[in-house]
Amino acid sequence: MRDTTEDAESPPAPGPEPMRIAVVAESTKSETRVALTPETVRKVADLGYHVTVQSGAGELAGFADSAYAEAGADVAEGPVWDADVVVMINAPQAEEIANLREGSALVAMLAPRFEAERVTALAGQGVTALSMDAVPRISRAQSMDVLSSMANIAGYRAVIEAAHAFGRFFTGQVTAAGKVPPAKVLVAGAGVAGLAAIAAANSLGAVVRATDPRAEVADQVRSLGGEYLAVEVEQEASTDGYAKATSEDYDRRAAEIYSEQAADVDIIITTALIPGRPAPKLITAADVASMRPGSVLVDMAAAQGGNVEGSVAGEVVTTDHGVTIIGYTDLPARLPAQASQLYGTNVLNLLKLMTPGKDGRLTLDLEDTVVRGLTVAHGGEVLWPPPAVSVSAAPAAAQAAAAPVEKKPEKVRSPLAKALPPIIGALALFLVTAFAPAELAGHLTVFVLAIVIGFYVIGNVHHALHTPLMSVTNAISGIIVVGAILQIGTGGGGLVLGLAAAATLLAAINIVGGFAVTRRMLSMFSRSPGRS
Repeated sequence: MRDTTEDAESPPAPGPEPMRIAVVAESTKSETRVALTPETVRKVADLGYHVTVQSGAGELAGFADSAYAEAGADVAEGPVWDADVVVMINAPQAEEIANLREGSALVAMLAPRFEAERVTALAGQGVTALSMDAVPRISRAQSMDVLSSMANIAGYRAVIEAAHAFGRFFTGQVTAAGKVPPAKVLVAGAGVAGLAAIAAANSLGAVVRATDPRAEVADQVRSLGGEYLAVEVEQEASTDGYAKATSEDYDRRAAEIYSEQAADVDIIITTALIPGRPAPKLITAADVASMRPGSVLVDMAAAQGGNVEGSVAGEVVTTDHGVTIIGYTDLPARLPAQASQLYGTNVLNLLKLMTPGKDGRLTLDLEDTVVRGLTVAHGGEVLWPPPAVSVSAAPAAAQAAAAPVEKKPEKVRSPLAKALPPIIGALALFLVTAFAPAELAGHLTVFVLAIVIGFYVIGNVHHALHTPLMSVTNAISGIIVVGAILQIGTGGGGLVLGLAAAATLLAAINIVGGFAVTRRMLSMFSRSPGRS
């Protein structure tokens, strides 16, 4: 820290050199992603860092070395493990950990829940290990949530893989050659991956159903075009944003639903994972056997034991009666360009958080909940697991029941108080008509009745009909303008002229405003000139 009491005329002491961030080429088999894309490299450089990319690191994702060079990065032919900060997708192997410099930082998906030995090795190497898959599930950390980013891509890709293996239409069709029924898809789990799968399957025209222990996701499922299959059993809400183990009663009823659906649907996509535990078995061998030949199951939890009995991690299995079970564990890597872009954006947001001065210096603030949550090793010590962060995922109704708020007693109006305004209005109208000329009394009666009828008619019009209703009111306003102009032409004194002029002005404003609003609403549904 610089001493602020030194002589103001003396030249400032040179600050520390910006840190060097290195993007290494992934060594994991079948990995096609890269930790930073040219676009995110440019933004990382704007934070003051020097970025070095190992040659060929982005080749499988479609990013050439020249693109990184144009973004301002140095492209190195050999290993780049000696950097201040090393960024990668997957956790390093044992020999790669030995190449990391003491005091450096590593940013990767380290899976600390399952790879305790690797975390210990990183701590022994004196590395500050930041695990991107350990970001706490809180609102402030959503922009760094790699698990959600990759799950979104994996859910979409799962449907594409299922459609390829299914080999038939998803959407129903009626053709001259006959009727083609739509495919039926069941999605087990409505988290990020499940919701992405629901949206993708629905967009292809399939009939989509979904299950999830959390009843609050029902609206999300329906909003994406799916049908929510409720398991009518009490479930304790999650408090950390991650899925929890279900109760025996829930498992028993859910198993019945899975058995019923397996015999009916064409495709099942399972996404159920519980942090720190093997994946729960949802689809039994008997369920698989009950499915029609040609049906497909995509087990997105295959890497952690699988939700489907008989699935094999990283492989495609076909049963004796023709049911295909897909156990791919690299679904995000099958869309490498977009997956790399999302992962790189998550890393960039983390670097923004940890570089408050934008001076190219990584600041480790362990008092920050997000930074502490993903720091698994620092200063030779293992810092996993972090302190618990409580996040309530309970529905609003449940929270209200848990913490009732005292309500002020509502004032109850008596029947006489409710009827008093209409009675006063009727008496006023009677008195006016009693002493007014016969012609004026008739006009006033029509005017009042029009107000009453208009209030009840317009008040009950659905929002979707407001635009056509506006067109009708524009036409009525046009009649008022014509009538007022005619009245002005007939003379009749200053009062008549004033009222006619006011009516013309107000009706004209209503017409112009109505047409302006209608035009703006219609422009929302028109295509821009450059769009296809």
